[in-house]
Amino acid sequence: MDLKLKKEELHFYSLNDDNLKKIHVYETGVSAGFPSPADDYLDVDLNLHKYLVKHPAATFFIIAKGHSMEKAGIGDEDLLVVDKSLEAKNNDIVIASVNGEFTVKRYININGKILLRAETEIGNYPDININESLDFEIWGVVTHTIHNHR
Repeated sequence: MDLKLKKEELHFYSLNDDNLKKIHVYETGVSAGFPSPADDYLDVDLNLHKYLVKHPAATFFIIAKGHSMEKAGIGDEDLLVVDKSLEAKNNDIVIASVNGEFTVKRYININGKILLRAETEIGNYPDININESLDFEIWGVVTHTIHNHR
């Protein structure tokens, strides 16, 4: 079976304080089981900027392109919130530059050996073993993923 996959890309967007306005949100959340009639009309305002962005000067948005991270909950066209001030820890999802190309992958550190791993069942995405011959830089840690359900 010949699968034709889109070339994976990332599109960067800067953060502007005016872009994330306050929105209306129900304070108690939503039940995944049976709804509670007592929770009707309990609400507050939510500032998405304060909820999604802990370090405004170091935070940016990226739109993911491709399917290599679907098992991690990141699909094609998802909006990623990325914090450049965080140091990558084992199992974080990161935005990295490898030989001048950007990628979103799982950061794996095994006894000081670093690799970047895709999380998908579609296509063949081998681990990227980081060594001295690669031009490698972590651009930031993905803190949130926003995707459309329609």
